[in-house]
Amino acid sequence: MDGKKHWLEHPATQNFLIPILAVILSFAVGAIFILIVGQNPLEVYSILFSQTLGTSYGVGQLLFKTTPLIFAGLSVALCFRAGLFNIGAEGQLQMGAFVTALVGMYTFGVPAFLEVPLLILAGMVGGGVWGFIPGYLKAKTGAHEVINTIMLNFVAAALVSYFVTNVYNVPATVHTPPIAPTGRLSRFDTVFAGFAGSPVNFSILIALLAALFVWYYIDRTRYGYELRVVGLNPKAAEYGGISVSKNIILSMTIGGAIAGLVGTNFVMGYKYYFEEGFSTGTGFMGIAVALLGNNNPFGVILAALLFGMLEYGGLVINTMVPKELVSILQAIVIIFVISSNKIFRRILVNFLKKRTLSIND
Repeated sequence: MDGKKHWLEHPATQNFLIPILAVILSFAVGAIFILIVGQNPLEVYSILFSQTLGTSYGVGQLLFKTTPLIFAGLSVALCFRAGLFNIGAEGQLQMGAFVTALVGMYTFGVPAFLEVPLLILAGMVGGGVWGFIPGYLKAKTGAHEVINTIMLNFVAAALVSYFVTNVYNVPATVHTPPIAPTGRLSRFDTVFAGFAGSPVNFSILIALLAALFVWYYIDRTRYGYELRVVGLNPKAAEYGGISVSKNIILSMTIGGAIAGLVGTNFVMGYKYYFEEGFSTGTGFMGIAVALLGNNNPFGVILAALLFGMLEYGGLVINTMVPKELVSILQAIVIIFVISSNKIFRRILVNFLKKRTLSIND
């Protein structure tokens, strides 16, 4: 009546509601699959939520599963904001984790206050170099980052497999020797007894700090402004004096460095060595996390929590329904995130049109 915007018209509201709608719809469709296998959806979902959120052990497992997803999601989201599709987080996190373990193996005797930052930096360098390569190729030759990052995932997997199997391995295993004790991050159960037995460790704090850094970098710095302009319109950015090539290289390098921090969770906080095949597709799942989180660092945290809950929840409910159901749920979430964006906005436009007509009448 007074010309004020309807609350649904605000972009922030839409960006919040669309992922929520996608999750609700995906769980509704998932309920159909649960019925097909002869189980009660309410009972299955009740167990899933109660076992992941209702016990301190479950929360610990949830946070442990969530931590690497935050790193991977932030890596992909930052590159998305620069207009780049980073499918290479899987290779970047493997290289980062391997370099973390490699440095940790050769730095025994270094005090903890130096060893921990050193290993964190090592992981960032390993992942950053693996992100720099496709960024440089994109900026200097125009080679598409999707192809480059996909191929580098295979190269990374082959390289770490060779070194773990033939050079840096414990006999009869597929992992490296352990890192120095001073480079290990404490688990939560050493401070909070309720988390006893769960692998969650203080790398979750590093993940939250990484999210805070990405938010500040993108939204509060000149470099972040340039990154966003390049992502929105590279030609306009170049015309305005912003170096597109520099921002492409920088974005992919920082994205790779963040993905490389996954090693803090597994190598520094859990197993204390690098193990071949440890990531189980975390880098690829980071794409879904970034999409559901709308490429917003804080949205990435919430999306990572959801996918972390589904990952651990799949282990909880696998006696009632096939474990593939969780993979189906994850896929449905992604599909609805992509499709519900247009569908919701179309419904919103029609609603607002009718509202405007009724006001005019």
